[in-house]
Amino acid sequence: MTTLDLAKSWLEQDPDPVTRAELEALIPAAEGGDAAAMDALRDRFDTRLTFGTAGLRGELGAGPNRMNRVLVSQAATGFARWLLARDENASVVIGYDGRVNSDVFARDSAELMAGAGVRVVLLPRALPTPVLAFAVRELGLSAGVMVTASHNPPRDNGYKVYLGGRDGGSQIVAPADEAIHAAILEVANTSVVGELPRSSAYETADESIIDAYIARTAALVTHTPESAVLEPVSFVYTAMHGVGWEVAQRVFRDAGLGEPTVVAEQIAPDGAFPTVAFPNPEEPGAMDLSFATARAAGAELIIANDPDADRLAVAIPDASTPEGWRRLSGNAVGALLGWRAAERLEREGRQAKFAASLVSSPALSAVAAAYGVSYSDTLTGFKWISRVGGLGYGYEEALGYLVDPEKVRDKDGISAAVDFLALAGELKAAGRTLDDHQRDFDERFGAFASAQVSLRVTDLSRIGAIMAALRDNPPNEVGGVRVEQVDDFIGGFGVFPPGDILRFWMRGGARVIVRPSGTEPKVKVYIDASSTTGSVDERRAAAQAEVAALEAGMRALIV
Repeated sequence: MTTLDLAKSWLEQDPDPVTRAELEALIPAAEGGDAAAMDALRDRFDTRLTFGTAGLRGELGAGPNRMNRVLVSQAATGFARWLLARDENASVVIGYDGRVNSDVFARDSAELMAGAGVRVVLLPRALPTPVLAFAVRELGLSAGVMVTASHNPPRDNGYKVYLGGRDGGSQIVAPADEAIHAAILEVANTSVVGELPRSSAYETADESIIDAYIARTAALVTHTPESAVLEPVSFVYTAMHGVGWEVAQRVFRDAGLGEPTVVAEQIAPDGAFPTVAFPNPEEPGAMDLSFATARAAGAELIIANDPDADRLAVAIPDASTPEGWRRLSGNAVGALLGWRAAERLEREGRQAKFAASLVSSPALSAVAAAYGVSYSDTLTGFKWISRVGGLGYGYEEALGYLVDPEKVRDKDGISAAVDFLALAGELKAAGRTLDDHQRDFDERFGAFASAQVSLRVTDLSRIGAIMAALRDNPPNEVGGVRVEQVDDFIGGFGVFPPGDILRFWMRGGARVIVRPSGTEPKVKVYIDASSTTGSVDERRAAAQAEVAALEAGMRALIV
C-alpha cells in the first residue's frame, strides 16, 4: 500500500476526532500536490513506533509512528493476547498520569484488555508511576500498564509495561518486548480497531491501594534508639505540572516531615506544561520557579518530582550561584542515599546488594566496598537495576532511585524524597548541613566528579556514524589523558548482553562511556573521575579538573 492508502485506511478506523481532523487536512493536501503534507504523512505512516523494553513512547498524532487511540488499541489487544498465551488467568492493573490523552488511552486499554479476557483493574484517577508499580506487586497481578511519557516533551505520551509473577513487578526486558511487539503487529495487520472486542466489565481500584502505598512509603522514616533525632527541614516542593502532589503531600505529612511550600504554578496536573519548555528537572530553566519560591520562603531544601513522580531532583542553597540555589546531580543524591542505605543495612544486620547503571558514578561501588556490601553494575534503565537479586538499594544518574525494593521494583521519586528529607532532618537535628555531610563522604570514600555531553541530532544516521567512528578508530587520548583500555559492548561484554556502548578506561582510573540514548535522538557521553589523595578540597579539585579535560576532549571528538 502507498503512504496515502495507509493514511486513508487508518482514517477509516480512527475514533479520535482530533487525529481524524489531522488526517482529513493532510490527505487531500497531499493528493493535491502539497509536498509538506506528503512529507508529514510519510513521517507518520512510513514507519511505526516499536514496542521495546521501554514500551511505547512518542509524539501525539495520527498514524503508526505517533501515539494515538488506534496505536494504543492495537498495543492493548496485542499485549492482552500475549499475556493470555502465558496464563489463561492473566490479570493487569492500569494506571495513567496527567498528560494529554493519558486517561483516554488507559480506559481504551481497560476496555480492550477486558474484552480480550484479561482481568483488569484500573486505578481510580491520575496517579504517580510508583503507585502503579507498587500495585502490580501488592495486588499480585500478572502485569501492569502505565500510560505516561515521564519527563518527555509536552507533546509526547507513552505506554510502559511491568510484569508480575517471576518478574517481580519489574519492567519488561528482552525477549518479552519482541514477542509483545509481534503480537501487536499481528493485531495491526489483521484487525480493524472498531471491531476489536471491548468490555466495561473491568474493576476500578478503591482507595486502599493508594493508602497502602502511602503507609509503606511513610514508614521509611523510622528510628531505632541508636538513630539520630529528626528535625524537619523547611522545603519547597514542585510536581512539575505532574501527578505527584496528592500522594507526596500525604506521605510527607504521615512521615512527620512537615508541610512544604509548593510551587503554586506547577502543583496541579497540566498536560500543556505551561511554565516549562521541557518538564525534566535536569533541563536548564526547569527549576527556576522552584528557586524563586525557595528564595521567597527562605527554605532549606527543594524537592522536585518529574511529571509522573518516578524521579527526584534535590536542590540546596548555594550563595555562589546567581539563583542562590544549586541542584544536586543524580550521582550526588544517589551516593548519599546509598551511604544511608549501607548504614541502615549495617544497623539492622541485614544482607543485601547494591546496584547502579554502568553509566552512573563509581561512588556507590566505593560505599558498598567500605561496608562489605555486594555491588553490581547493570545496563541503563531500572528494568535491569530492579532485577538484581537481593537488591537493597539501586540508582541511576538520571535522577532515579530505589530505596525500598520490597515495596516497588522501579525508581520511585516519592520514597526517595522521603529518605532524603529524613537524612536532611537528622543532619539538622545534629547541627549539620548537607554540605557538611558531603564533605564527610568525600573524606571517607573519595571525591567523585561527573559530567555529561549530550549531542542531539536531527539526522538519526549521525548517531550510527559517530559510534562507528569511535569504534573503528578509538582515540589514543582524550583531553590529554591517555586511553588505556576500550571495552566494546556491541557483541556483548562480560555479563552484559550485546549493546551499542563503548567504555574507555583512562590512565589514572577515570572513565568515559558513550552510547546512543534509548528514548531520544541523542548520543550521550558519561564522564567520571575520582581522587582519594590530599584534603577534601584537593580531592575535589583533582577530580573536577580531570572531568573538565575529558569533557573538552570528548566534545572535540563528537560535536
